[in-house]
Amino acid sequence: MQAKQESKRYPLSRIVMAPLIVIIVLVLLPLIALLIATHFFYGIVLQLVIWVCWCCRGVNVLLVYSESPNWHDYIETHIIPRLPSSTVLLNWSQRRKWKSRSLPVMVFGFFGWEHEFNPMVVVFQPFHRTKTYRFWKPFKDYKHGKAATLQAMESELFQHLSRIGIGPTEQVSG
Repeated sequence: MQAKQESKRYPLSRIVMAPLIVIIVLVLLPLIALLIATHFFYGIVLQLVIWVCWCCRGVNVLLVYSESPNWHDYIETHIIPRLPSSTVLLNWSQRRKWKSRSLPVMVFGFFGWEHEFNPMVVVFQPFHRTKTYRFWKPFKDYKHGKAATLQAMESELFQHLSRIGIGPTEQVSG
């Protein structure tokens, strides 16, 4: 008897839940589309601001790293000296001191927020797609005695910079 009552309730809940799910999806789809469009528009505006405010002054590279013993010394001795002197540096270990609405922090938030952002190098070039180099995994491999991944990423970064004419002696003008 009790099993019959439960089976009668189950179809009724299905009848009620199906339209409710459809209504929720129909309400959320435009909101999700709006969110995606807003994110896309924000990215375009941010990219234009970077080209105008940074690239026009010779600033083409953002480096985000931290004071982690896994990479701090390596980055300070092997990567930073080979980057342009105009490189914008963000130290993740000092993020409490960051101004949340500063251009470097907004750039980091847009290009690096998702995963494996520390350490990371972002290279900008006017009218070209931004290139992001995420060093977290290569440094993880390096820590375990596998230097090839780090060397390959480093080589790719500096070849890209060389190809677009950005070198360690570039200065920010005026």
